[in-house]
Amino acid sequence: MTELDLAAIDAERDRIRATYLQPEGDRPLSTARGLHHFAVVARDVEETVRFYQGILGFPLTEIFENRDYQGSNHFFFDIGNGNLLAFFDFPGLGVGEYAEVLGGLHHIAISVEPGQWERLRARLDEAGVEYLLESGTSIYFRDPNGARLELIADPLGEMYGTKVL
Repeated sequence: MTELDLAAIDAERDRIRATYLQPEGDRPLSTARGLHHFAVVARDVEETVRFYQGILGFPLTEIFENRDYQGSNHFFFDIGNGNLLAFFDFPGLGVGEYAEVLGGLHHIAISVEPGQWERLRARLDEAGVEYLLESGTSIYFRDPNGARLELIADPLGEMYGTKVL
């Protein structure tokens, strides 16, 4: 990108911020109660459970048949604060490899306490999971299904020292 392009992008960001971002005290309350679940496709149920529950320490909370596809599982992991990460498998459909594409899912960021972040980093090392360490508080890696995850040690509502909520 040229400097002119970057200047235009910065100006557009500033325009959107000025137009839509309300000061914290003036913002209305959200109409949502929270994230019920975020659903991702799993290629192998047991492999996914071993990874999320066994390595990351996110307890499996339920598994039942997916109402949308007979024989498919819908299963859930507790990721704290009343939030769930869910998966579907689609046996017999030949689900392809996960593909990160522009316009699609980029990554799922999950906040963990700093001490827990260090322990989880060690567990990823022990399991041989490759990751990218970013800014001293984020670890980016792929789950067994290929989805990119981020474990971030910043508190909920903050990112790299910036308050976002």
